Amino acid sequence: MTHAQVTAISYGLLAFITLWGTILIPQLITQYARHGRVHVRGLAISGAVTLYGCLALAVVLLPLPGPNTPRLTQTVQLRPFQWVADIHTELLKHGLSSAHALTTLTFQQVAMNVLLFVPLGLIARLLWKRGLIGTLLIGFTISLAIEITQLTANFGTAPFAYRIFDVDDLMTNTTGAVLGWIVAALLLALTAKKTASTVDVQPVRSERIHLTEAR
Repeated sequence: MTHAQVTAISYGLLAFITLWGTILIPQLITQYARHGRVHVRGLAISGAVTLYGCLALAVVLLPLPGPNTPRLTQTVQLRPFQWVADIHTELLKHGLSSAHALTTLTFQQVAMNVLLFVPLGLIARLLWKRGLIGTLLIGFTISLAIEITQLTANFGTAPFAYRIFDVDDLMTNTTGAVLGWIVAALLLALTAKKTASTVDVQPVRSERIHLTEAR
């Protein structure tokens, strides 16, 4: 993890603490007024979603460019799977074999782009009840919005574009959302199977008890 990423995560955590501290009390008051008690599960879900949102935005937008930040020589990358060539270039630069491909910064960045959107896929399936195609579209749309924000220098609020509009980011982010949906779907299927097994076993046990009492 680079210094810039650590800095971004730190700011994301700070933003979460500030935001969560602001909305927690209204949530507690609303829940108690509606239900007469506090729903811990609801608060946990709300906190997790807020944390993810703060960290995700911080990672993709921070740190902002400073006075001495050099300008990018390229602001748009439209060649799919360019990251594969970049890994090869990085290996050649450091005199490494292909066995070290997974240790390159390029691969780590790709992996982080995928992992960044996995929680979004989980949220889309578990909370928003979206299907696979719907989740794919959500992941692509949010990723595209992020790339456009970066290309436009945060819609003109930054002094210049400091992140590349990268088609590979669109692909890896969307893939992450899809993977998150698949994980959530598997979890739901396993939970449903376990619940069904429990329901099937209980009548059998009850029948055995009645047979024993009859004897």
